[in-house]
Amino acid sequence: MFALVDCNNFYASCERVFQPQWEGKPVVILSNNDGCVIARSNEAKALGIPMGAPAFQYKEQFKQQHIKVFSSNYPLYGDMSSRVMRILEQYTPNVEIYSIDEAFLQFKGFDYFDLEQEGHKMRKHVRKWTGIPVSIGLAPTKALAKIANKIAKKFADRTQGVYCIDDEKKRVKALQWTAIGDVWGIGRQHQKRLEAMGINNALQFTQLPDSWIQKHMSILGLRLKKDLLGIASIQLEEVTPPKKGIATTRSFEGTLTAFSDLEERISTFATSCAEKMRKQQSSCNALLVFVRSDPHKKGSLPYRNSCVLPLPYASNSSITLSKYAVMGLKKIFKEGIHYKKAGVMIMGLVPTAERQLSLFQNNSDKHLAVMQSLDRVHKRFGPHRIKLANQDLKRTWKMKQEHLSQRFTTEINEIIIVKKGK
Repeated sequence: MFALVDCNNFYASCERVFQPQWEGKPVVILSNNDGCVIARSNEAKALGIPMGAPAFQYKEQFKQQHIKVFSSNYPLYGDMSSRVMRILEQYTPNVEIYSIDEAFLQFKGFDYFDLEQEGHKMRKHVRKWTGIPVSIGLAPTKALAKIANKIAKKFADRTQGVYCIDDEKKRVKALQWTAIGDVWGIGRQHQKRLEAMGINNALQFTQLPDSWIQKHMSILGLRLKKDLLGIASIQLEEVTPPKKGIATTRSFEGTLTAFSDLEERISTFATSCAEKMRKQQSSCNALLVFVRSDPHKKGSLPYRNSCVLPLPYASNSSITLSKYAVMGLKKIFKEGIHYKKAGVMIMGLVPTAERQLSLFQNNSDKHLAVMQSLDRVHKRFGPHRIKLANQDLKRTWKMKQEHLSQRFTTEINEIIIVKKGK
């Protein structure tokens, strides 16, 4: 049996754990630089706040309807997610962290357990230890567990947040209830094609011939059909594979015109990419630098450009990547442009242990000890403690976060202060 554990309105729930006065009230979370709505509580959804709503357009509505607005607090959300996942690992060693707020669990050798009761126990455990509400769907396959989870969430009063598809009658009924567009793995284009054929729910999808599904939806579509039929075909990925591409991009709070300011940003982005690579023990063979002007600034010249720079050897050194990123910026920088966004993307990732070194180039092995020391300092004392010389040592660039809450669990100076009552 598989279980899908999904944290309910995760970002909003994280904020409410430490600020319970917002429990039961409408809450929205904004994206980087407070751009648009990326998460909503059920109360905010009921008021008609759409996902992706531009914050500046809905500012008055937030105020009139007393909707609490938070800036994204990713250090808090990441730490709370880690706490939830560690609790789930106490129930089975077979856990696939699917996203920041979702995880698949596989129960092997639990034949004599009442897994629905285990689900209720798990749900209470997570709620008690973290304050995060979760919904749990149980089924013989991952695709069915997804549907069971949706039922558990949709009919929370009846299911108490846990639903188990454990017989054929429940499976058929669940598939009939599930619209084809809500089936895990059915994208928008496949949805249009299937609906045009009169396939409107998951049960009808399972009745299509294998040959048609494999021809039009590849082997992945065939696996999905078998999963929905109760034949486990989509396996658990217990080890997260290394990322094949890494990028650090940001929109600036204002606009930048000076090369020195952009150089500092690009160097910081390249350093961030290098740190991410070292965490997964990868190196890259090339990087891309891009810049973009502010399309909304009156009188500003529209401009966007990018530059790809192959590296002479695969590297994950912050020094090397920063050097080549700045070289790329010099090629595409133009005077008189109001730059609003820039970024660095790294490509051609390979495992560091298997990278091809150059016989005729001075490889970056001499940076290895420096990078290891840098990572140890940042792990122990926090990020941005040590910077490269072309980064501004006295200035920490921040996103626009006018509604940022405290980092209650990751920053010692922002933990909750308990005051003794009179």
